[in-house]
Amino acid sequence: MTHSRSLTVHPVPSMGAEDVVVGADGTVFTGTEDGAVWALDPATGSTRRVADTGGRPLGIELLDDDLVVCDAVRGVLRVDPRTGAVEVLVAEVDGEPMRFCNNAAVAADGTIWFSDSSRHFGVDRWKDDFVQDTRTGRLLRRDPDGTVAVVLDGLRFSNGVALAADESYVAVAECRGRAVVRLWLAGPRAGERDHLVRDLPGYPDNISRGSDGLIWVTLASPTDPVVEGLGSAPLALRRLVTRIPEALQPRPKQTIRVQAYDDTGGLVHDLDLAQPGSGPGFHMVTGVREHDGKVWLGSLHEPSVAVLDRP
Repeated sequence: MTHSRSLTVHPVPSMGAEDVVVGADGTVFTGTEDGAVWALDPATGSTRRVADTGGRPLGIELLDDDLVVCDAVRGVLRVDPRTGAVEVLVAEVDGEPMRFCNNAAVAADGTIWFSDSSRHFGVDRWKDDFVQDTRTGRLLRRDPDGTVAVVLDGLRFSNGVALAADESYVAVAECRGRAVVRLWLAGPRAGERDHLVRDLPGYPDNISRGSDGLIWVTLASPTDPVVEGLGSAPLALRRLVTRIPEALQPRPKQTIRVQAYDDTGGLVHDLDLAQPGSGPGFHMVTGVREHDGKVWLGSLHEPSVAVLDRP
């Protein structure tokens, strides 16, 4: 493992440890681009492969003693980390296969709230949806009896999902909209939609509720003026941009930044660790999990997870 400033980086055997979750015994789980789900022992830094989804695991959550894995290719999966057994919970919605299952949050009763980022593009073409701004992202709910419902539609690249500590609302990150949308589930505002936070200083990826009760938000990249300018451009131009060579396309800037918000949308923590040219060998934070005073980070573009002490 390597250390830089207050950040400790734990390598994993494969690329793209996109999200992180911490089990009851302190084991850290993540999934990588080769389909593997890994268990990391924070004390020793050792890893072991506990399952293979056969797809591309992204968001990862706890469900009793099992894991809920949002596999971008296969859908919502239940994974037993003890045996490696993989069960498909949701692969299609209203008879249509999901294209880009991304992130989830699990309620106390086992209800799974999850995002499907695009109805046009899969994970291998995420930039196409991001630049074209298709606004076809969705937030969905799977009840314990297996019933699946679309809760919010028309989202601008729906991404991370989190529940309030009292489950009075569910929040979903709109990556392209630089916002966290909130849907009230209980109380006098039940059924209303508003924003937990808007005008974020970058593009949010996964979000999660920490053991501190706060909603933690990753900022995978700072706001890009080119991308923002394309938002008002004709669709034909936006499509053209995604066809130019990769080297010339807008690309995420290297950064390590996460924020935490309370239930009023008040900013409690803003952890910005990377400065231009001096990053600690870790960048593009796409997963965050605060657990007992530690903040764990995942990255779509790193063969590692990282951890730092919460301020």
